[in-house]
Amino acid sequence: MDEKRNDNAGMGIGSIIARVIVSAIVLAIVAFLTPGFTINGIWPLLIAAVVIAVIDYLIQKVTGFDASPFGRGVSGFVVSAAIIYLTGYIVRGFHVGIISAIIAALIIGVINAILPGRKVL
Repeated sequence: MDEKRNDNAGMGIGSIIARVIVSAIVLAIVAFLTPGFTINGIWPLLIAAVVIAVIDYLIQKVTGFDASPFGRGVSGFVVSAAIIYLTGYIVRGFHVGIISAIIAALIIGVINAILPGRKVL
């Protein structure tokens, strides 16, 4: 029980906002580096970061599966690409093709491996 409380202790509103901002920055970098992946403005970028975080949270709560691109091997990579692709259908101004989502998941996985702390997206 104490372990669970310690896991959630750092998830205050400030921490959540910081994670969304960092995720938005990573998404912007990934969109810049990935052909066929465009984000039309700051609002679609921020909304997409929130949508991806919510979908990832729901998948993790329902299935217990961590959708990190390298967190669960090939299956985590595929789920991460699917989340990015699905976000393109949910968020207006966020456009990504299936190949672009796969490339984006790869780039995000590399960024997650480089940055310290919990995964970015």
